[in-house]
Amino acid sequence: MTTADTPKNGGMTRDLIVYVCLLALAGIQFVIAYQDISTSQMFARMMIVACIEAGVALLFFMHLSDSRGLRLFVLIFPVTATTSLPYGWTDAFRLSNGVPWAR
Repeated sequence: MTTADTPKNGGMTRDLIVYVCLLALAGIQFVIAYQDISTSQMFARMMIVACIEAGVALLFFMHLSDSRGLRLFVLIFPVTATTSLPYGWTDAFRLSNGVPWAR
């Protein structure tokens, strides 16, 4: 097998490592679900694990780890869009000033 025939990023080994990581994160969620903790603590812990799990899934299943430009776009664009959309809509200031015909 020449170097041209070998997979670029680890091939099957990389996929298995990602799969085992996702299984471990799912196991951690299972353990958290059966702990005797308050609802707010459980919610916070589950959200942290879910964000990590979503990050792993985005990086590897959507191939964001292959392209730096795409990764930056996926990280920056949603944050920019969600923070700027409320101020870009012409109707957005009505929420702070109130509806003119309601007074």
